[in-house]
Amino acid sequence: MESIGIRHLKENLSRYMKQVKSGQSIVITDRKKEIAVIIPFERTPVKEKVWPLIQSGMVQWSGGKPKGMSHRIPSKGKSVSQAVIEDRR
Repeated sequence: MESIGIRHLKENLSRYMKQVKSGQSIVITDRKKEIAVIIPFERTPVKEKVWPLIQSGMVQWSGGKPKGMSHRIPSKGKSVSQAVIEDRR
């Protein structure tokens, strides 16, 4: 994987985009510290189904480990934990 600085990337963007199109990944650095990776985009059946959800704002993912929901969805009846405890009896 090639590693390049931000300034060099900006000056030669089209050259590096051609490399990415051909399948290479490129590591972007800022003052010799790795900050990002440019990878080729691959279309898969799963991505084709998920992408419209991301664009509509129904789901979002920042690339890290899931952190859970930002707000609780109200529901009627018992909570999941209460149902599990009841089922264990």
